[in-house]
Amino acid sequence: MTSPEDRCRLVLIVPDIADAEAKARVVGDALKGGDVASVIIPQYGLDDTVFQKHAELLVPLIQDAGAAALVADNSRVAGRAKADGLHITGNAAALAEAIEKHVPKMIVGGGNAMDRHHALEIGELQPDYIFFGKLDGDIKPEAHSKNVALGEWWSSMIAIPSIVMGGQDPASALVVAQAGVEFVALREAVFADPAMAATIVARINAELDEKAPRFED
Repeated sequence: MTSPEDRCRLVLIVPDIADAEAKARVVGDALKGGDVASVIIPQYGLDDTVFQKHAELLVPLIQDAGAAALVADNSRVAGRAKADGLHITGNAAALAEAIEKHVPKMIVGGGNAMDRHHALEIGELQPDYIFFGKLDGDIKPEAHSKNVALGEWWSSMIAIPSIVMGGQDPASALVVAQAGVEFVALREAVFADPAMAATIVARINAELDEKAPRFED
């Protein structure tokens, strides 16, 4: 068993659950399944006060599991909840502003790169990572082929790590890994049946251990 750092790792996207404690319980269970590199916490239309309460429950839980807690788009809540970083879903200008304000105190990454041109624009900003896909883009069983192709192209050329949004089927994680991408993001694939979340995380990690390509140092 090798350390997961030398292969594609999991990034979880917190599901849209209105009750903060239920949400924390579901995420906490998933994290018991094994290696998770980071967890992205979207706001899902909550007002800032409620979102902050959610984040304050989630962030320490995520950090205790050894993962980085990344709050989507809300730097104030990220700061107050002592998150590790900010995930920016907006365009290159929004990402540039966040990098300028919060690096190196926080991890800042994101994307919204629809094509190679936009991806290279984002790369010039030197984010901590680039994200291909949308946080709620898991609308089919498989990962979007365009995002997988972008991730494969990017990872073969550029040192900034990439995260590719997977699909609703846990098997989509291996497809992303086999493209040479550093991280695969999953939401529905892990959380569609919350009782199964830990089992699915464990199963995906076992499959990645066995079949994912290894990165050279």
